[in-house]
Amino acid sequence: MYKEDDHILVSAFRNEATKDTAFTQLVRKYQERLYWHIRRLVIAHEDTNDILQNVFVKVWQNLGGFREEANLYTWLYRIATNESLNWIEQQKKRRALPLSETEDFLSARLVTEKGYDAGKIEWKLQQALLALPEKQRVVFTLRYYDEMPYEQMSVVLETSVGALKASYHHAVKKVETYLLND
Repeated sequence: MYKEDDHILVSAFRNEATKDTAFTQLVRKYQERLYWHIRRLVIAHEDTNDILQNVFVKVWQNLGGFREEANLYTWLYRIATNESLNWIEQQKKRRALPLSETEDFLSARLVTEKGYDAGKIEWKLQQALLALPEKQRVVFTLRYYDEMPYEQMSVVLETSVGALKASYHHAVKKVETYLLND
């Protein structure tokens, strides 16, 4: 279903007469899913909105050249994931954080961020995710929350299906251990 609808959106975007309307439809279709994907990675609402805006700027600039070799959905997630990871890297450099302290930085943001309730399981799950290495956190988020098939994840993250399955398995075990010990 997405493939055909997305093909129509991309074709309409390439037509100057329907470009703006097609882009508006694309934003409406994917904005919420991309927002939550980004939010789970960077935690804060304001940062998520800034990153999401950057994602859609990149989409606007590059959609005309999209070759449709992958699903549009996959391509959008790749851009959103890369923008999120780039933001995290910038925060590390800006704050001169060693890798071990990045999780502490994001955890502190989780504590102060509105919308997360420390008494709820989602908050505890988010804490567990922040304790994961970055790659495992991204893989877990794509698989658990977005229910993305491994084949699509391999396109988004440019890695093999086998490596993704292993990362997800390790992430699940670490999350379970974290939640059981909490």
